[in-house]
Amino acid sequence: MKEYSEAIAFLGQWGRFQQMVFFLLCASIMPNGSGTFNLVFVADIPPHHCFVPDVNLTEDWLKAAIPVQVVNGRQELSRCSRYRLDVVRNLSAQGYVPGRDVNLTDLEQESCVDGWSYSTDIYQSTIVSEFDLVCSEEWKQPFTITVFNVGVILGSFFAGQLSDRFGRKPVLFATMAVQTVFGFIQAFSTSWIMFLIFLLIGGLGQMSNYLAALLLGAEILTSNVRVLYSSLGTNFAFAFGYMMLALFAYFLRDWKSLLLGLSLPTLVYIPLWWLIPESPRWLLSQGRVDEAEAIVRKAAKWNKVQAPQLIFEEYNVSLSKKHPTILDLVRTCDLRTITFVVCLVWLVNTIGYIALSYNTSQLHEDPFISCFLSALVELPAYVSMWLALRYLPRQACVIGCLLLAAASLYLVPLMPQSLPNLKVVLELLGKYAFTSGTVLMFVYSSELYPTVLRNTASGTGNTVARMVLNIDMFLSFVLKYFTVFPFLGVFMKYLPHITLGSMAVVSAIAAVVLPESFGRPLPDTIQQMPTVKFQTEPKEYHILPVMLTQGCESVFKQTET
Repeated sequence: MKEYSEAIAFLGQWGRFQQMVFFLLCASIMPNGSGTFNLVFVADIPPHHCFVPDVNLTEDWLKAAIPVQVVNGRQELSRCSRYRLDVVRNLSAQGYVPGRDVNLTDLEQESCVDGWSYSTDIYQSTIVSEFDLVCSEEWKQPFTITVFNVGVILGSFFAGQLSDRFGRKPVLFATMAVQTVFGFIQAFSTSWIMFLIFLLIGGLGQMSNYLAALLLGAEILTSNVRVLYSSLGTNFAFAFGYMMLALFAYFLRDWKSLLLGLSLPTLVYIPLWWLIPESPRWLLSQGRVDEAEAIVRKAAKWNKVQAPQLIFEEYNVSLSKKHPTILDLVRTCDLRTITFVVCLVWLVNTIGYIALSYNTSQLHEDPFISCFLSALVELPAYVSMWLALRYLPRQACVIGCLLLAAASLYLVPLMPQSLPNLKVVLELLGKYAFTSGTVLMFVYSSELYPTVLRNTASGTGNTVARMVLNIDMFLSFVLKYFTVFPFLGVFMKYLPHITLGSMAVVSAIAAVVLPESFGRPLPDTIQQMPTVKFQTEPKEYHILPVMLTQGCESVFKQTET
């Protein structure tokens, strides 16, 4: 039986059909760049303090009613307390001058019983100022981001399996619709709970759309064009959407206007349903040969080439019509080992990428410029990975990126306080490495798994990564207020760097067992998958690979099929 790429070789690699698929799928990915990080602005916490009603107070007492605290070496107005208003009014009525006649530190304080006053220097409003997610309600702000990630987790998990079951194209457009509709509806939320529900549902479309578009293009395109699409095309589109988020947020300072501004332009994607085809490779895996041939013949007309009389004559008897499930990822020992290591590497790269993306506020004082630069610094990673994917083995690239990330993170705590810019450079180097590793894993995992499991595998890897990311974000929020042992402050500050660096080293060692896919055609069946390294003739110094493969064989010997 011919390989898929051989069967459609007559189309060429870069005709009008391939160009249309390439650019339209890239365009469908752009909203993911803005949607993934829009909570940076929508849920940002503006400067605030207790609201003080301007009733029977002199100007001096109106300014002095809020206590002053020292935060990070700077004096700031207290965010969650004020001097008792009845006492302040009484002192103001008696003509006392604050700071001269009255020692303010002796006055009793109270909570913000009249609400808060929020600064509008940066934002007109965010959900924090809209729903008062501050002080005793402050936990709701990071919890909002957690709920979004839960939506992404559920979407990645189910969309991957649905895509392998019902097709790439239906899931792509269904997730785009969910992403657009509920992003629009969020702007009309009248309470935090309502916003949270719409955010959760909208999160189902985030990244699920990206994965569906990535794999659809990877299965339609071939050879160097597929590498170009998977490394540069999709990721440049994501980064462009990320940069456009900064532009939209700069001009739309109100959270409702920002959500509407990001959602409405995606309506132009509706006509793409009639232009983007289903994956012929997936149709063949389902035994739908006639439909796959119809798409290829249409592509031949677009490219102005003559299609042979029979294109896929052997596929209808060679491929199984059995519907895949997530259990197929652990059906054999090779699959179990590959799935475990792929999920581990996905996990580390995703945590590193998201954590360092949210931590690049040091790039500039202006949050809009900081967001733009954070997206811009990803472009060198995409270009270098495009070159690496064309000429270098996948496994070596993955291991190299993980070790580079670990080295940069380990060096951050060692830098002197007098060189803060050097720490920023090292963190950016770490982000470069994790961004490169994420690009590699999208391509690498699509090349390791067969067509019948490709989207399920990618969705599962992303799901596992996001689940642990949620736990990590929760622990970070808890540790922010962990003051039981103050002497651990410096250690706790750099604990995330040390932990993430160590995880990168462990996953790099585990990646040694992964098979190489460089130069190999995409597998269509489980039998065509590359096998785990060191399985048949393990060497003494490969202790971890031997444990993963030989131990796996002994434990699951009776259940393999």
